[in-house]
Amino acid sequence: MQFVVVGIGTDVGKTIVSAILVEKFKTSYWKPVQAGELDNSDSHKVAHLSPSLVTIYPELYRLHTPASPHYAAEIDGVSIQLSDFQLPTDKGLVIEAAGGLMVPLNSEGLLYLDVIRHWKLPVVLVSKHYLGSINHTLLSLSILASSNIEVLSVVFVGEENPATESIIQNRFPTINYVRVPMANTLDTSFIQSVASTIHL
Repeated sequence: MQFVVVGIGTDVGKTIVSAILVEKFKTSYWKPVQAGELDNSDSHKVAHLSPSLVTIYPELYRLHTPASPHYAAEIDGVSIQLSDFQLPTDKGLVIEAAGGLMVPLNSEGLLYLDVIRHWKLPVVLVSKHYLGSINHTLLSLSILASSNIEVLSVVFVGEENPATESIIQNRFPTINYVRVPMANTLDTSFIQSVASTIHL
C-alpha cells in the first residue's frame, strides 16, 4: 500500500500520524520536500519514533528556509519540477506531503496537489481542531473529490469536538474517520499503542 499523508494546514500532526501509519503497516517512509529544520527533519523524527520502519528514503529537496517550498527553493537557487517526483518501488510506502494540497512548489504554479495527481495515489487527510479548521477540512476534501483522488481516511488529531466533526462527517458521510489522541509523552510506546488500535 502506498499513500500520501497531507494536512489541512501546517502543524496539524502529519509527521506523528505518518509515524503511526508507518508502524501500523510496517512500511517505508518518504518526505520528498523538507523546508527548514534539516538537522531535525521529519525523516529524523519518524526514524526515531517508528521502530519497525523498513526504509527512510532521502528527500528530493532539502531546503534551508522554513517557508513555503516555492520560496525556500528560490532562496536556495533550486528548481522544483514535477518530473523529479518519481515514486520508490516499495509496495508499502507512507509519503508525507509538505503542508496542504495547495502548497506551491515552484513559481510556475506547480502545487502539491499536482504531484499527488501525478502519482495517482490515495490520501490520508490530517485535521486538527482550531478556529477555521472546518473550512480548511471541507475545502481539502472538496478539492480531493473534484480531483478524483481517493481519501483513505480523515484523521482527527486531539480531543473529540462533536460540533466540528459532525459538520464534516455530514458533508462527507462515506469517508472513514479516525482519531489520534494528543500524546502525554511522545515516544515509541505511544506510536505503537495508537498504531495497534487505529483502523484505516
